[in-house]
Amino acid sequence: MTLTRPVESVEVPRGSGALSGGRTLAWAVAGLAVLCASAAAAITIGPADIRVGEVWSVVVAHLTGGASDLSPIRDGIVWNLRLPRTLLAAVCGAGLAVCGAVMQSLLRNPLADPFVLGVSSGASTGAVLVVVLGVGGGVVSVTGGAFLGAVCSFVLVLLLSHTLGGSPDRVVLAGVAAMQLFSALTSFVVMTAADAETTRGVLFWLLGSLGGVGWDEVRVCFAVLVASLLICGGYARTLDAFAFGEDAAASLGVAVNRARTVLLCVTALLTAALVSAAGAIGFVGLVLPHAARALVGPGHARLLPVTALTGAVFLVWADTLARTALDPQEVPVGVVTSLIGVPAFVLVLYRTRSTR
Repeated sequence: MTLTRPVESVEVPRGSGALSGGRTLAWAVAGLAVLCASAAAAITIGPADIRVGEVWSVVVAHLTGGASDLSPIRDGIVWNLRLPRTLLAAVCGAGLAVCGAVMQSLLRNPLADPFVLGVSSGASTGAVLVVVLGVGGGVVSVTGGAFLGAVCSFVLVLLLSHTLGGSPDRVVLAGVAAMQLFSALTSFVVMTAADAETTRGVLFWLLGSLGGVGWDEVRVCFAVLVASLLICGGYARTLDAFAFGEDAAASLGVAVNRARTVLLCVTALLTAALVSAAGAIGFVGLVLPHAARALVGPGHARLLPVTALTGAVFLVWADTLARTALDPQEVPVGVVTSLIGVPAFVLVLYRTRSTR
């Protein structure tokens, strides 16, 4: 590969063209404030008229062991229904967006997102096998089946890409192959073994849904998200080097194969955990990293946290729109993100073509 600039220029600029540490912290604080305000406002929206002050009183009461001023029913609406759903939306948005940012730099493909590895298709197949065929004998839950299916899909992608040479384009091609395979298996099982009611429920989940989630899903996904952010953050400078190609990264002392394997495993497992809890929510990992880059630039030390916050805020409001736009009927959140993401995807395509 021919580099268009000296290898030494891989270092992220620290002068006036780059954000200082103070401005990066300011972005993070502003993002956290917007996220907290968005979550509090989203919880108040719905058939039950609940104010922001009541939301905070419920949260404080449950965290401190006290009693809130709301009735048990209204307290349950906040604590057991809307709050875990909103928090999981934030976690899924942050996780999917971070996965997209990492994969776009790792594979040097601005159109890459978490689903390019076929993880969502594998998760869908695992969930369908549990729901429709009863695989696991009642021991494995739908979430567990989805997670196992996602892991199996990722293992298949790793094996295929390794036999094909292991280059980034081969990983993408292997992901496309796995995606088509598991999508076909899912369709086959649903069409041949599911009744009408089960088919409707499965298809709703496949489109992405945060309805009916509880605190267990929030805890698991949040723990996986935090661990993934810490690992990816530790590889921030490595991702900066990958943006200039594997040869440049290797010349700077980066263990290319090891770094790529670790980061692909982290993003795939994070995506698997999120998909197993919320279904297939598309376009978050594709679009939000580009929006974050427009705000703070390409340096991953500041890009990853800003991308996470941007994705979290986006999916909180997308889910709020999904559950209230056609009330009392609920729209799968994946439909909302696709309606918003497709125009943004077309814009990315045009920008990619214009830069060539």
